Amino acid sequence: MKIIQVTNVEKFVAQVLPKQPQKNKSIVESILKNVQKNGDSAIRKYEKKFSSAKITSLRLSQNEINDAFSKVSKNKIDAIQLSKSRLEKTESAVKSILKNKIINTDGIKISKKFVPIQSVGCYIPGGLARYPSSVIMSVIPAKIAGVKRIVVVSPPNFNGKIDPLTIVAADLCGANEIYRVGGAQAIAALSFGTKSISKVDKIVGPGGAFVTIAKSMVSERTAIDMLAGPTELGIIADATVNPRYIALDLISQSEHSNDTFCYLITTSEKLAKSVDKIITELSNKIKRNNFVKTSLKENGFIAICKNNSDMIKLANELAPEHLQIMTKNPNIFASKITSSGLVLLGNDTPSSASDYLLGSNHILPTNGFGKIRGSLSVLDFIKIDTQISTSKSVLSKISKYMEIFTEAEGLPNHYEAVRGRIQ
Repeated sequence: MKIIQVTNVEKFVAQVLPKQPQKNKSIVESILKNVQKNGDSAIRKYEKKFSSAKITSLRLSQNEINDAFSKVSKNKIDAIQLSKSRLEKTESAVKSILKNKIINTDGIKISKKFVPIQSVGCYIPGGLARYPSSVIMSVIPAKIAGVKRIVVVSPPNFNGKIDPLTIVAADLCGANEIYRVGGAQAIAALSFGTKSISKVDKIVGPGGAFVTIAKSMVSERTAIDMLAGPTELGIIADATVNPRYIALDLISQSEHSNDTFCYLITTSEKLAKSVDKIITELSNKIKRNNFVKTSLKENGFIAICKNNSDMIKLANELAPEHLQIMTKNPNIFASKITSSGLVLLGNDTPSSASDYLLGSNHILPTNGFGKIRGSLSVLDFIKIDTQISTSKSVLSKISKYMEIFTEAEGLPNHYEAVRGRIQ
């Protein structure tokens, strides 16, 4: 990994932030238009083109779901159930905070209710790996929120099959429908609807470049959760930490793909050199080392800052998806972090564990969006329903103030709608 002395945080951030690819936009746009026009036949065309799968039925039958269960061991089902139950506990706790309210002010009654979105589509990636854990992370918050229709889409392999564990996870978590379709064509189907796949109100879940671009393009008509790009891991560490832990954590997240963004921020040159040496030693021995080597070489770095303040400033500017704080007093650093998707405290809280079994959600903001939102949660599947009622006497009391506002804004008929009721 590159070891860089940071003298100016702002200039350094501008240099190291990954550039977002633009080349695929026209391809994605053509896919979206084709699916909108030709529906299922366009989906089958793209699945054959991208995965070599010849697909007849897009939706999985109950027999296929049952068959998936027969191929999954009890231990794997237990793992899904444990992850599911821990996330359910977290999301239920969040939902319990959302209490309906009635506000009475001078005869005006306003009610605020928290109601679930009616339908959502959960995109579950495939391709470079399989992600049954992403099923849990997207379906469970929707289920806890009370969403009535939860659709899962996931790309098939060349045989037209979805990974059995992904199917089992979707069924155990309560998905209503499962479809074998991936890529931009899946996003198009969820947004526009086809004969086989009815459109949804919101699309959630991570994906590759085509999926992310497609979500961005359809967001004008269908709500989305976020534009989740390649995995990001930032680590703040001091000289007290075992460098091997840091190396293992950087490797764990960089194995996702060639374009992950993983880095260490420290004030210790000795730690920086130790971590780099260990990564070099391990990189030839580990599985998926093609992804790890490419990603850490092309996008990774070790930043050596002048002081703790610069470490915090750099982390807040980069706003990583995951931020591990591995220092003598992690809580002191954490109290000054404002922009990360997920903060993990201490030497024994690796981001890889949070991806599966700590009860937190691994669908997190990337590309700096940690500055304005956190992980996917029950809040993404709930909207505030507002109802209001008033009376003529209330309108009379506010009439002169209405006239002031409507005159100032040049909208006289707004005032007439009130005046006509109180004359």
